[in-house]
Amino acid sequence: MFRTLLRFLAKAIAGFVGLTVVLVVAFKWLPVPVTATMLMDEHGITKDWESLDNIDRNLVAAVIASEDGRFCEHSGFDTEAIEQAMRENLEGGRIRGGSTISQQTAKNVFLWQGGSYFRKGLEAWFTFWIELVWGKRRIMEVYLNVAETGIGTYGVEAGSQRYFGHSAARLSRDEASRMAAALPSPKKRAVKGPGGWLARHGNRIERRIGIVRRDGLDACVYN
Repeated sequence: MFRTLLRFLAKAIAGFVGLTVVLVVAFKWLPVPVTATMLMDEHGITKDWESLDNIDRNLVAAVIASEDGRFCEHSGFDTEAIEQAMRENLEGGRIRGGSTISQQTAKNVFLWQGGSYFRKGLEAWFTFWIELVWGKRRIMEVYLNVAETGIGTYGVEAGSQRYFGHSAARLSRDEASRMAAALPSPKKRAVKGPGGWLARHGNRIERRIGIVRRDGLDACVYN
């Protein structure tokens, strides 16, 4: 009985690893057709996949400035950001996470929303694989195409068309910063006409776009 159980577990693990490799390799080249988050969205799905070549560099710099300033330096996990988030959360005030763009991409593509330890463990597993197989440019491209950018809206092209009436290929710094500021919570955060903290946050991101470009913090996406 024990040996039978071990054989079953070994086959299950081997099957999971094999499925992981197949999916990760496939999505290195193919657009992600749909995600669990999209399927569970009661508002439906509006999306439009675009090559990174057709997404304005301002938006890449804006999401790095907003969410993951060390995107080009870490290998999927930013321990400094995690530790800082833990300290700030313990001190009270606005709760923030320490997830990198790579981790968010792994979650959005392969998993579901939620904060269970099991899901976080799977997120770490897929983050390792996409960093290994995809590389930074592809991770950024996929992230910008599957991220929720509004109610029932996925990907920055659909978001840009919704909010600004034009392609994501020609976003201004102001437009890019507004979209980046809303990305963590697009159902609650306004892209157009934000006020209060969100407006100030967008302004901070807009200022940091220049720093990202000047210091080459987005270099791994374009080199």
